[in-house]
Amino acid sequence: MRRYWLGLAAASALSACGGGNPFLEDDTTTPDPDPGLQIPEELAGDVTSVSYDAANQTLTVTGVGLDSTPVTAQYTRNPALDRVGYEAYTVQQNGLTEHSTAYIRQSEGGYATVVMTGGQFGYFQGGSTYGSDGSFSKPPVDTGDKGIVSYAGTYVGLLNINGDGGDLKPAPPGSDPAIIPGQAAEVTGNAFINADFSDMRVKGSVYNRTITDSPGTVVENLEFEPTAIASDGSFTGSVTVDKAGVGEYGGVFSGTDAAAVAGTLHATGHIEELNNGSVPIEEFGVFVLGSCTGPSADPACPAP
Repeated sequence: MRRYWLGLAAASALSACGGGNPFLEDDTTTPDPDPGLQIPEELAGDVTSVSYDAANQTLTVTGVGLDSTPVTAQYTRNPALDRVGYEAYTVQQNGLTEHSTAYIRQSEGGYATVVMTGGQFGYFQGGSTYGSDGSFSKPPVDTGDKGIVSYAGTYVGLLNINGDGGDLKPAPPGSDPAIIPGQAAEVTGNAFINADFSDMRVKGSVYNRTITDSPGTVVENLEFEPTAIASDGSFTGSVTVDKAGVGEYGGVFSGTDAAAVAGTLHATGHIEELNNGSVPIEEFGVFVLGSCTGPSADPACPAP
């Protein structure tokens, strides 16, 4: 699959090729994921599988590559690019091959990752996935306000624009700029979700958003339109800006009493300041949040 890359402002809308939950296929340190969980195609994008070994800090991604045949790449741990609690992994063969960035996090049995290449020759690839170890149980319905539980934490996203290129390998001297790859820019922020386990509904927001390499750019907050929570703790819904649809989000609750939630989003045309061309900006992002009543509560949580 191919994505257009138009320098500082653009990407095509996705027609993704995702499938079932591919996360942690070969991980020996984390329980197997729920085999019934399906990742929406719009969120999966080019990612067909991800294998993560937390103990050895290795990450393997299949599907984000140069041609239509699924390509598997081994990523290297890159602490210099860690963002707001998410581990960074990168891969680049040499200074004239594409650079790819991945972010990953896991908590209380939930986990999620996002991947994006930098642009080269006018194209890029990207996608995301999430899952759980199947340990989900609902909290008591009398928890909090009639069964409403809050989740708070941080967020990281990857854009189809170039960042500062600080992690790129050097190109051979004299290389034409037209063939030198880029490095995907990151968006950081906060995420807050409210889940009503009486009515099995969820909604939330990603806010306080900043492009790491362009902090002066105005970046709109993203809203999670209210949607249903399935019996296995999973959910999918629309991402909006001022209630206008710009994409999709999905995730899954995990752990005893729904101790955490992990998920991803995909949005297009949602950063007005960067929509300078006929093809809109595009973003894949990831959130892994602890319950405000659980062991992984974030400082943003309200006081008990």
